[in-house]
Amino acid sequence: MKILNRIKVLVATAVVLSSCAKDYLDTAPTNATGPDVAFENVENAKAAVNGLARLMKRQYLSSQGFNGEGTIKMYYGNYMGNHFTAGGMGSSSSLVMNMDFLANPTSTYTFYPWYYYYMIITNANAIIANIDNASGAQNQKDFLKAQALTFRAYSYMMLAQIYGDRWADSNNGATKAVVLRVNEGIEDLPLSTLAETYDLIYEDLNTAISLYNSSGLDRNANNNYEVNLDVAYAIYARAALNKEDYVNAEKYAKLARAKYPLMSVAEYKSGFSNPNKEWIWSVFDSSDETIYFYSYQAYIAYNSTASAVRTTPKCISKELYDQIPATDIRKDLFLSPTADPSLVFKPNTGEGGENELAYIRGLYPDIPSNAKAYAYMQFKIKANDMPGVGHTNNFRSSELLLIEAEAKYKQNKPASEIQALLNELTRDSGRDPGYNCTLTGQALFDEIKKYRAIELWGEGFDWFDLKRWGDPVKRKSFSSGGNFASTFAVTIQPNEKNKWRVVTPAKETDYNPLID
Repeated sequence: MKILNRIKVLVATAVVLSSCAKDYLDTAPTNATGPDVAFENVENAKAAVNGLARLMKRQYLSSQGFNGEGTIKMYYGNYMGNHFTAGGMGSSSSLVMNMDFLANPTSTYTFYPWYYYYMIITNANAIIANIDNASGAQNQKDFLKAQALTFRAYSYMMLAQIYGDRWADSNNGATKAVVLRVNEGIEDLPLSTLAETYDLIYEDLNTAISLYNSSGLDRNANNNYEVNLDVAYAIYARAALNKEDYVNAEKYAKLARAKYPLMSVAEYKSGFSNPNKEWIWSVFDSSDETIYFYSYQAYIAYNSTASAVRTTPKCISKELYDQIPATDIRKDLFLSPTADPSLVFKPNTGEGGENELAYIRGLYPDIPSNAKAYAYMQFKIKANDMPGVGHTNNFRSSELLLIEAEAKYKQNKPASEIQALLNELTRDSGRDPGYNCTLTGQALFDEIKKYRAIELWGEGFDWFDLKRWGDPVKRKSFSSGGNFASTFAVTIQPNEKNKWRVVTPAKETDYNPLID
């Protein structure tokens, strides 16, 4: 289904913003129309909600690198973590990988998540404010309002993770986080606390869940990019985990994954570019609506023809790779430098030559002939079409299972319950039939962490997990037995780099006098 052609939403504030000082938060999607048309009836309002989904994949800030949700996953979730690198990546990438922008209010990397998520929020606010006046059945209006509230809750959850302290350092949520805009327009408001932010997230989700249930409606089964009750549950679970609200994290993780069984081994190896039975919510893409070299897959997919992949293929850290058991099918999704006796990689860069590329193409014929080969390069994520067409996962049931396991551990639930979940994820799914978790105590928590890293590699979780846990980034150089270039082989403690909290962008503080 095409969704680009269905974007017709334009919030009232966007009309005003085109000629005011706050145009840095211009929130109009492409092909926009006025609110009197967008909310005239439920059919038009459906297109408005559909527009929220499309905002998650498009080019932003006139930059090739900013492509919606994929950028959050790549730059913030992957690059700044422990387990993600790229062969041949230049030292200029250290600004992001080493978190050097976090305290710089004028950096584009500081501004991007703020700009992107407030665009979604402001358009969602317009839907929430106007949908009740649209003509049409009440249950349809309830469902559409629930969807808009779900998008808003997700956006504030992500903003809280990026611009707020980790909950453990927030004095029970008392530290300042983000501006809570819930009305139409771009109001001048002070920063709200992290606790107030999570209060709004919970309130939005509680209302959305009630409206989903009262409406009796659900999304089209083929439209995984649409949000529904299960997505609201998933957001609730992740938000509660971030807030150290482990009772709700466990509760909503169970609810979110109830209808989404774990994918098969064949599905796991199929490239993570199309929704399957495990995917709860994703970002839509297709060949006729591609954003070409700006897309997420053009930066990560092993078979992409984009130079960002051909010249700098994305790799797992040697440390994490070495922790994956040889019997685990997830290990097969990365290039072992000892997979064949003929393979030779440069000891200081991990780069291979024509022989190594030929070996890889024997396994994956869709890799471009002019690509470069590197040890530990990934084959988990591919593109459906060139240069980078593919759906991008936001939530799948494996993550929710791991949230449930962590939440149980933090509540001191019986170790057997947590072991059973890890066995379900790894042994019973066929990912590693020989796996059997019997660990207890701290070793059991370390196992949860390890399998989050293995299962969710490349999907944008690494840095967010480390921040939540208060764990340091520790990367090893080639000379120290790792596979990071020396520029990126750093240790960053949780109390360094602005305590891993992205500063409020100057483009907000310069125009908003209510922020100190």
